[in-house]
Amino acid sequence: MTFALSSLPLVGTVGFAVDYSHANAVKAAMQAALDSTALMLSRDAATLNSADLQTKAKSYFDALFTRPEAKNVTITASYTTSGGSQLKVDGTAAVPTNFLGVIGYQNINVNGSATAAWGSSRLRVALALDNTGSMADDGKMAALKSATKSLLAQLQAAAGQNGDVYVSIIPFAKDVNVGASNYNANWIDWDDWEDANGSWQNTTTCSGSSRRGRSRCNSTQTWVPKNYNTWNGCITDRDQNYDQLVTTPIPSDANLPAASASTLFPAEQYNACPVAMMGLNYNWTAMNSLVDSMQPNGGTNQPIGLVWAWQSLVGGGPLVAPAKDSNYKYQDVIVLMSDGLNTQDRWYGNGSSVSTAVDNRMYQTGNGSGTCANIKNAGVTIYTIHVNTGGDPLSTLLQNCAGGPEKFSDPSKFYMVTDSSGLGSVFTSIGTNLTKLRVAK
Repeated sequence: MTFALSSLPLVGTVGFAVDYSHANAVKAAMQAALDSTALMLSRDAATLNSADLQTKAKSYFDALFTRPEAKNVTITASYTTSGGSQLKVDGTAAVPTNFLGVIGYQNINVNGSATAAWGSSRLRVALALDNTGSMADDGKMAALKSATKSLLAQLQAAAGQNGDVYVSIIPFAKDVNVGASNYNANWIDWDDWEDANGSWQNTTTCSGSSRRGRSRCNSTQTWVPKNYNTWNGCITDRDQNYDQLVTTPIPSDANLPAASASTLFPAEQYNACPVAMMGLNYNWTAMNSLVDSMQPNGGTNQPIGLVWAWQSLVGGGPLVAPAKDSNYKYQDVIVLMSDGLNTQDRWYGNGSSVSTAVDNRMYQTGNGSGTCANIKNAGVTIYTIHVNTGGDPLSTLLQNCAGGPEKFSDPSKFYMVTDSSGLGSVFTSIGTNLTKLRVAK
């Protein structure tokens, strides 16, 4: 009797170690199942009512948790959008003991929790899409429309609520289109447009008549610009070096001397004007309609598409960037897609031959300057895509432009496809990277 009583502490100590180790193994298996359940359930959480959310959570968990010794398993799922979309899955269970029962402990309770949080990081994506004449070849424009609409569907699905994901679309050729309805805006520079759009008109001025009654009149020709409401909405590159920046336009720059650089956006009646851009929004129907309306025409000026994509993320001119909520983290992204090499901008090139001078406005390899570097220095991530169906050299310009704040030069964010059909999978890959969820324990 004395020996039996004296051995109880030893049995308790050994039993605690064995049973506790077993319970920890069950707890680890539970946590892994909870993590996977949270990720799988997060795809549908926003569309499920509370009862269906619980049912699906239990179903997913039961398929993953293979520890039959665990008893009284309880799974609870909750979905909230306060401070960001968040799905939380909690689990508890009782693990029967093998040794501790002799001292009164029949079970060890274990628990775990997993959270899939995706709304705490909001996404703003600017799509700079090549609408130049060569996009008419090899089915590229049709492939671009299909790929873009698939990407929009991915981004829409990733938004737990309106505002989680904003997208802008910037079709570009040599110029971009800011919308002809903005002809009264004070951020437009009309000087060059007035010089190129108008007509000479005869003007007769008379100073009375001679004493013999003959009139004294002179006829002169005066250049009369057209009414601004005849403008087609096209904007060319800003004065250097504002063409590489998103400096807020200053209306009073309209009064600057001709030799001074202006922050205003220069109007141009470009005859291959692309369809009008669309600033950050979550009107998915309108964005799909815009994509459907894109048509191929004109020369290639990637820098203007890129800088206006950046402009859409910060606002300015015709574009308004919604204020950012301090309760969220934001990821700003530009996706630049082009099917060729730069051929023309406001100053250089002829629209058909490759122009190194245009490239240098976008990125200069020697000193790392240009629009690409300015954008990445501002904390924006750039994905670039070269659709190369004509056997052109690989675009080192687009390759060097890819990257962001995490990795300034990042070739993994550059894609080249040699067949139009490959564009869809590239856009899907980018969409997957952008909408990836994370598990927070």
